[in-house]
Amino acid sequence: MRIMEDIELRNLAIGDAGWLIQQHGMLYATEEGFDETFEALVAEILAGYIRDHDPTCERAWIAWRGGERLGSIFCVRQDAETAKLRLFLIVPGARGLGLGHRLLQTCMDWARARGYRRMALWTHESHRAACALYAGHGWRCTRSEPVHNFGVDLVEQAWEIDL
Repeated sequence: MRIMEDIELRNLAIGDAGWLIQQHGMLYATEEGFDETFEALVAEILAGYIRDHDPTCERAWIAWRGGERLGSIFCVRQDAETAKLRLFLIVPGARGLGLGHRLLQTCMDWARARGYRRMALWTHESHRAACALYAGHGWRCTRSEPVHNFGVDLVEQAWEIDL
């Protein structure tokens, strides 16, 4: 598929964190009604990653086509055997290209190659396309619970997969 050949996956670089904070904040406000506390959470996650990540067992991917960022996914260490998937985002104009599959598979393969035995993630039930993608790759929902976060009522979910 030619469109995917044009998409390059790069490591996190200068300017990417600001872009990710802005994209998450605006996208989730528009699509989910989230307030500014979600943007603050994304900023905190990114600050911690930039400050403290271990490149031997943690990695970020930013999808680029030409001079435009299209999405992201992060693999961080939860514990010695478990990797945590974070900051998975596809901008609306890049949805439907297969980029989500590519990013998810790249992240899972990388975690497996680093010796992780499983992966975990946290999401919301309202992210139906992402949840379908996880299920299609063999992930299972292990917890689903109503919460009030980011100014809205949500159903928070935990997902896991054995690698």
